Formats: sequence, structure tokens, C-alpha cells
Amino acid sequence: MIIPNPRNPLAEVFGFPVDNQTPEVVQQRKNRFCPYHNLTPNCTKVDKVDPLGVCSIYHKGTPVITCPVRFRQNWTMIADAAQFFFGENALYMALPEIRLNDNKGRKAGNIDYVLVEHDDRGRILNFASLEVQAVYISGTIRGAFRTYMEDQGSAFEWANTSKYPRPDYMSSSNKRLIPQMLLKGGIFNKWNKKQAVAVQTAFFQTLPLLDEVDQSEADLAWLLYDLMPTADGKQYNLTQNRIVYTRFDGTLRLFTDPQAGDVEKFVQSLQKSVDTKMSGKNNRIIDDPLDDDDDDAI
Repeated sequence: MIIPNPRNPLAEVFGFPVDNQTPEVVQQRKNRFCPYHNLTPNCTKVDKVDPLGVCSIYHKGTPVITCPVRFRQNWTMIADAAQFFFGENALYMALPEIRLNDNKGRKAGNIDYVLVEHDDRGRILNFASLEVQAVYISGTIRGAFRTYMEDQGSAFEWANTSKYPRPDYMSSSNKRLIPQMLLKGGIFNKWNKKQAVAVQTAFFQTLPLLDEVDQSEADLAWLLYDLMPTADGKQYNLTQNRIVYTRFDGTLRLFTDPQAGDVEKFVQSLQKSVDTKMSGKNNRIIDDPLDDDDDDAI
């Protein structure tokens, strides 16, 4: 059983829980290996030479995925997306990092994975897109990571820091996920192609409440995963929580339609600002920079 230390933000480093000190795992960390199907044997997060090998951090006792490569464990997300896209027993392949252009030939971005259904001779029958969204970090994790790597002790703690790392769900959605869906997702939607997004459950719960539909009516599926400890507590397994089926158009409206707050509360806030200005509490006299007169001169 894995018991998170509330004074340690690191959940997994180079693929394994930080308190896993078995010889095999220590060797993995020493070589900076990534066990989750990175493009190379080594972790390349942030930097190829000096990678930031943090797969997930703890938040409220739960591991939160901060690296998109972490979602590749056992290729579960690929199998789940393919079942939604093509049904059972389809022949398909997953192509990573496929460039997408708009109607003027300008780059709209890269699709994390394009899943292609094909016949037994390799001729394309259908295709769909899968995007993967990990969570950005607010604060800093580099100091904790470097300190841990110097010792790698199971009793590692990282406290009394003003920038203690925590998940930044708002930036992850507003700065990354939503713009991707508007542009790249909008193109796939115009082509009448299905889409899927792989995220962690806690991240999904910070999004607007989406209207769920039956799988047969959906063109956008949200693949929700969590990290669950193995029975021996030596590792976390990426585990499907559930799949939420939606319509792209309805989801898009929720993301682009601002969720307005109470106008009366806004007016009350404005009134306080006006009252403060009128009372002169924040007013101060600023000398005229063009006035050369020295009142104190004799």
C-alpha cells in the first residue's frame, strides 16, 4: 500500500513511486529511463540532457499526472479510443504527432494521435483523433526533484517553500486543451470525424458540466483515467475510471460561452471601489514634475 507523505509533492519519478527503493527501480532512476513508451528509452521531459523526470505529483493525497507520456501505460487509452471510433475487431494503427493544416495550408497544430482504420491490404477506411492532456504545475517542482535525486531516500520531504507545487487545472484547460479543441478539434468536426480526449478524472471534474449522450450519438469521448496502486504498493497503474460520451458542438458552446457571475455582486464590488475613491483614502498629492518653484527656498 502506498501512503503519500503530505510533506512530499513527488508521487512518481522516472515511472515509479518515490518510496519504491527496489534495486531495479533505483537502476531505472539512475539511467533516467522512461517505462511508458517514450520515443527513446530515456525520459525527455523538458530537456533531453537534464530531464525533469516527474510523472505525477501528489495533491490532496492523490497522484496527479503531469506528463502526457504517463498516459501511455499499456496503451490502454489507444485501445479505449479505437473501440469508440471503430467498434470491436477493427484493424487499425495509431500514428503519433500528425501535422494538421487549415484550409490555407497554415499549421493548425499536431494531433497527438491519429487512429487509422484500414483493411487487410492497408487501405484507409476511416480515421479519428485522440488528444492527451496532462496537468500543468503551479509553483515549482524542479527543486524538489533535484533534491530527491541527490538522495532518493524514502523519507524525502519538501516543505517550507513559498512555491509548493500543485496542479493548475485552469491553465491546463484554458491555455492548452480548449484552444486545441477550438482549432484542431473544429477541423476534425467539419470533416465529421470522431474525437477523443484522454485526461485524469480530477481534471475533467474542473471543466464545465457537459451534456452526456448515448455512445451511439456521440462524436466526442472523454477517456477518464486515474492512477491506482498495485496490491504490493510498488507501482501505480493507469486505470480507466469511465468514458463520458458527448457531442462536439454542445461541448464547444460550453467552452466558448462565458459562465457569467452575479451582476449584482459585480456592481457591489464596483461601488466599494467608487466609495473608496470618493472618500479620498487612496488619494495622494503628486508633485507637478514641471514645477521648478522651491517653496522652501529663502
